Amino acid sequence: MSPTVDDLRNEIRRAVGRYERVESTAFTKEALAAICDAVDDDIEANRLPPKSRMRAGIRHRVGLADGDDPDRSGGPFRKAELEPIATALRNE
Repeated sequence: MSPTVDDLRNEIRRAVGRYERVESTAFTKEALAAICDAVDDDIEANRLPPKSRMRAGIRHRVGLADGDDPDRSGGPFRKAELEPIATALRNE
């Protein structure tokens, strides 16, 4: 049986040192910042960029997008995007 979206999100959270969530929720800004750090996407340390910018950077770093333009990156991660993110973090 393949992992659910919640399973994948929690695996990613554990991989970057964040806590698991019991309920189904998207990533917080802090969790996205931790994922950015884990995939070597540079963000400003003193002020977190918008979620769309961080998601775009993550997509770019794991090979899901050609660029990191937040206007073209789409919204929250879908299952098909969470799987390569989790794989990239497993290989870290």
